[in-house]
Amino acid sequence: MQKSITTGVRAVSLALIILMGILLSPSLSSAAGGGEDTTPIVLGQSCALTGPAKNLGLEMRAGLLAAFAKINDEGGLKGRDIVLLSRDDGYEPDRAAKNTRDFINNENVFMLIGEVGTPTSSAVIPLVEQNKIPFFAPFTGAEFLRVPFRKYVINVRASYFQEMEKLASYLIDVKKIRRIACFYQDDSYGLAGLEGIERALKKRGLDLVSRGSYERNTVAVLRGLTDVQKADPEAVILVGTYSACAEFIKLSKARTANELLYCNISFVGTESLRTTLGRYGSNVIVSQVVPYPKDTSIALIHEYADAMKKYQHDAPVSFTSLEGYIAGKLFYRIASAVPGDLRREKFISTMEDVGTFDLGGVVLQFGPGDHQGMETIYLTKISPNVKRVVE
Repeated sequence: MQKSITTGVRAVSLALIILMGILLSPSLSSAAGGGEDTTPIVLGQSCALTGPAKNLGLEMRAGLLAAFAKINDEGGLKGRDIVLLSRDDGYEPDRAAKNTRDFINNENVFMLIGEVGTPTSSAVIPLVEQNKIPFFAPFTGAEFLRVPFRKYVINVRASYFQEMEKLASYLIDVKKIRRIACFYQDDSYGLAGLEGIERALKKRGLDLVSRGSYERNTVAVLRGLTDVQKADPEAVILVGTYSACAEFIKLSKARTANELLYCNISFVGTESLRTTLGRYGSNVIVSQVVPYPKDTSIALIHEYADAMKKYQHDAPVSFTSLEGYIAGKLFYRIASAVPGDLRREKFISTMEDVGTFDLGGVVLQFGPGDHQGMETIYLTKISPNVKRVVE
């Protein structure tokens, strides 16, 4: 699997740029000697391209690639191609930090985009803030990227706390379920989800009846399943990736005759979860932070579907790749609005000043002190295809 990817039919390899001696400075100022700057704009992405969470990184990358290929084919960003460098971190924090240091110190990327995961994001945030480099559209809803406010973090998606609030409302207010357990990944991602559901339940005078955990990048779920089942829950909130969550659900259904409802948050990777579950996909709910990726009545999604077919036809049309496409197009829209030279501080201030970005039926809003573009949560179910839950 290739670990460093460029986009667009006219994308220039970074190695060639280095050899030519025209590697961009972090400020991306105009080319020396005056005239129109046509040097590529280089963005860095550290994500899982191998391991049990690889589909999340592959799909996020595919959406970004499709967006940038379309932009580059249509003339680029003020005549400049957008180049994406994607490097594998295996969903491991130390590898993500190494990739990020390389991006900043050796590749001089303009910014970081599409980081996949909470533990990996946590590992690189000190580097982001030390180097004052935008950390754009991470594929995580972790609260530490939102509170306290971080100037260089720009979130596209709603938070895990918001997803958990939506799931709690659905289970308790709509389904009248009160015995709720949580199965979570034992790291910063899982703990963020655990805190989110505990807060949502506390608002309703409830506590989790049981909880169980597993280790990141494994499918060793049996102990966690045993801990969860001790309290005989009616529903289980799962905070993990598709491979471990699918294993939990399969084993749970084999070990109990009770009809449980299994609720996952968006990071699970919906299409990968559905495929891995196979015939075990009934009674599975997934919260989403972007619209249904096959609803082509929305102009942006129609555009996304065409771009995926043209530029990333081997990658799945999915919630994750749609989120990547939204991130890519949003970057282009913000950068296009920056007056004069494209610089990091001007990129952020322009985003705050413009505020509202309508990408074609999908609207994102930002402002000073508000770097989260979307707030809406959607509920879907797997049965056997992914469908919208009628609430």
